[in-house]
Amino acid sequence: MRAADEMTGEQTAEPVVSPPVRPGARRWLTDLWIALGFLALAVLVVIQLWIDPNGRVLAGNDDDHGIFLFMLAHAERVVFDGAPLFYEARFNVPVGVNMMANTSILALALPLAPVTHFLGGGVTVALLITLGLGGTAFAWYWVLSRHLVRSRPAAWVGGVWCGFAPAMVSHANGHVNFVSNYVLPFIVWQVLRLREPGRVWRGGIILGLLIVLQIFINEEALLFTALTLGFFAVSWALMARDEAKLVWRRFTAGLGVAALTSGLLTGYPLWYQFFARGNYHGQPFEPTAYVTDLASLGAFARQSLAGLGVVTRRLSVSATEDNTFFGPFGLVMIIVAMVMLWRSVALRATAIAGLALLVMSLGPQLRVAGFDTGIPLPFALVSQVPVIDLVSVTRFAMVPATVAGILLAFAADRIGSYPPARRRRFWVGMALALVPLFPKPLPVVTGDPMPPFLTEGLWREYVPEGRTLVTVPLPDVTTGRTGQRWAALNNLDYATPRGYFMGPANPPWDDTGSWSAPHRYTSQLLWSVREHGYLPVLTDVDRQRIRGDLRYWRAAVVVLVPDSRNGDLLRSVLVDALGAPQLVGGVEIWRVPPEE
Repeated sequence: MRAADEMTGEQTAEPVVSPPVRPGARRWLTDLWIALGFLALAVLVVIQLWIDPNGRVLAGNDDDHGIFLFMLAHAERVVFDGAPLFYEARFNVPVGVNMMANTSILALALPLAPVTHFLGGGVTVALLITLGLGGTAFAWYWVLSRHLVRSRPAAWVGGVWCGFAPAMVSHANGHVNFVSNYVLPFIVWQVLRLREPGRVWRGGIILGLLIVLQIFINEEALLFTALTLGFFAVSWALMARDEAKLVWRRFTAGLGVAALTSGLLTGYPLWYQFFARGNYHGQPFEPTAYVTDLASLGAFARQSLAGLGVVTRRLSVSATEDNTFFGPFGLVMIIVAMVMLWRSVALRATAIAGLALLVMSLGPQLRVAGFDTGIPLPFALVSQVPVIDLVSVTRFAMVPATVAGILLAFAADRIGSYPPARRRRFWVGMALALVPLFPKPLPVVTGDPMPPFLTEGLWREYVPEGRTLVTVPLPDVTTGRTGQRWAALNNLDYATPRGYFMGPANPPWDDTGSWSAPHRYTSQLLWSVREHGYLPVLTDVDRQRIRGDLRYWRAAVVVLVPDSRNGDLLRSVLVDALGAPQLVGGVEIWRVPPEE
């Protein structure tokens, strides 16, 4: 090859000698290509949403897609309007929403508030899911390749499994928080380093800061990590007593520093979460409702290349909760990895911790292939423990899914010292495990388009400050997703009653967690009309109650969402109660006078 002058086209006879690539530069170049590969795979998973992020909705869980649009809209208001950080007054009017008691992902939503403001919350959702999948994979690859294994291919195996396992791809159907796990590998590594001399203060403070960051991304994943590390530490200490005696003092001291650091920084936010207005206790379902089916361990998830929806639906509670589904070859390779690594005390303790969380995910009674066997399991003993009772039980299985990736990485690292024939069998098995689990693009549906009444700002003529725009169907879990989505995509510029969020079921008498505000007469009536398709006969008392609820919600205008289910019947009820509507900006509206 000869050097050429790009401007003149003149050539010289001197060969171009490229400078030698330093080992460090080569490593960084490899890391860059791996990061880009993870990013490309994440884009493939989310590609159908990226085509029109503000106009499309994730089909697997459009409700949770809507709630994270709301979280992002809240963060946009905090940054651009100076709204309170932990409370949102323009949603669920007049009560508002305790944002710390919800998965408000503030550590992600606040930095990306400009994206939400200028490009729309749908773009931010697509961006966060993409970066969550790819970032989690790369974070595990980084920790594994830098600190735990010698082989880059082994670290890649661990990263691609931890970032794109069926559990992660499943949660990408709307759970922005559960795919954003890139802080957790560094938390794990900092905890492990606390056993080293001289790490009490420095390591404890670093760990504490990482814990603070994770609290504002996903507290539930932090709880899973803490439980896993607890099982790991106890198992390791029992199996390595002599070494444990040498390190336990500095290890526990480092944990104390981490607890102090994180406690000082999150004391008020956590107080607000558990004691301020809008707090709740427990979940709106029993622990037995959402558990892991034992048969799902060897099955394929619906979003895997080899997945069959008809099978997965029987073994999983929802499209966002395919938390195991390793496939038959994947399950075999996980068992092979455990056998290969069993002599290592640390890796044996890792496997035990994963198995412990797997058993917890099975719930109080064993379920197999959709049938409850009645066989009691240990989780029944702790199902009512505070904080544990806030968890959807099947999500504990996300831990063994991640532990499987770590064990596979170590097994791939160790196989390099085995005879060639055994190495070939191992990598053939790994290919058979990974290829069927290759993720398919997430399914989407087209959301109801916003009418000109909203896009052109016509609503501002009808909704003064301090009053609300009421969409019918009312914003609510499963039945009013369009109204919530419209409000969120407008960054809550107008206030709205009700919505899908977590709050107390019926305060102050019942503070059990609920997915929506307590029903009033009008919300229950309109819900029944939409769901059951009947036209009620309203009395004067009924009309007065409807107007009373509109006063409670501070309504300025009622907007009927076009093409709603049983929309003609909903319209008839509104006409009966409020009179004839106006057609403005593509929607029918009913103005509510101030005295109403």
